[in-house]
Amino acid sequence: MTALRFELLTSTDGTAPSPARTRPAERPPLRVGAVQVAWTADATEHAANLRQGVRAAAEAGAAIVCLQELTLSPYFAVSDRGPGPGWAEPEPLDGGPTRALLTDLAAETGVLVHGSLYEAVDPPRADGRGVNTAIVVAPDGSLVARTRKVHIPVTAGYYEDRYFLPGDGGFPVVPVAQARFGFPTCWDQWFPELSRAYSVAGAEVLVYPTAIGSEPDHPDFDTQPLWQQVIVGQGIANGTFMVAVNRIGTERLTPPGGDALPPITFYGSSFVSDPYGRVLVRAPRDRPAVLVADLDLDARRDWLELFPLLATRRPDQYGPLTDA
Repeated sequence: MTALRFELLTSTDGTAPSPARTRPAERPPLRVGAVQVAWTADATEHAANLRQGVRAAAEAGAAIVCLQELTLSPYFAVSDRGPGPGWAEPEPLDGGPTRALLTDLAAETGVLVHGSLYEAVDPPRADGRGVNTAIVVAPDGSLVARTRKVHIPVTAGYYEDRYFLPGDGGFPVVPVAQARFGFPTCWDQWFPELSRAYSVAGAEVLVYPTAIGSEPDHPDFDTQPLWQQVIVGQGIANGTFMVAVNRIGTERLTPPGGDALPPITFYGSSFVSDPYGRVLVRAPRDRPAVLVADLDLDARRDWLELFPLLATRRPDQYGPLTDA
């Protein structure tokens, strides 16, 4: 098996200055990593590629390494047929292949490893649906975070409502090293209510495992610039670092007994941005990459002191946002 050639992209030669800083930082920078890779049909080869990327990020000093949405799976929601044997089947969290791989990687590298899976629910649903879950595993094997995707897309090529139940676990914020993290997923990126809820709860870093690319009904419409802008903008509005980890490559799938599905080409462009809207590091659209960035955590404090966006909120006026 030939080792995959990753491009190592770093922003670790000193954190970007915090323009609104009025006093020294209270915490050292936190180094985060992200691995951008294509899905490979050979499960052994795909796991080896992920392992290589996680190792590279850990060797570069990352305290946590983040992986893409549905880490071990193809993006099966291109089909509206829903789950089924030999096609798209939810896996158990405990004892399933995703947690097993992340546990092994965390133990090997000594860092936290984040990933995503199609999680089975208990009791099973008659329609076979599960949940889209992001998890983080510590080097000792413990589960640090477990967050279900809240918003579910319903559009051509992204028929996720046929596979995933909407998450209802709220917006948990968990400690990672000296920071506070939230772990939503992909489509959640587009909703300002979600990033605001995390920020109000104290999240400093939001990590979005992602699977986004071409639009089957609009092949000439490149949504990558919009995708990046909306995530970066929400980081500004909420004083949060954003880590978006997309996949790359063109996936051509044929369900058992069905016809070949329209291909989707995922546009990569994984990135890390800061509360000032600066993209600290970004991957190419079409090549495997390992991103490593140092986060100046007190930049959030500085920015929100200058622009008190949370302190001047008017939740008493937000009733229309929750009207049916």
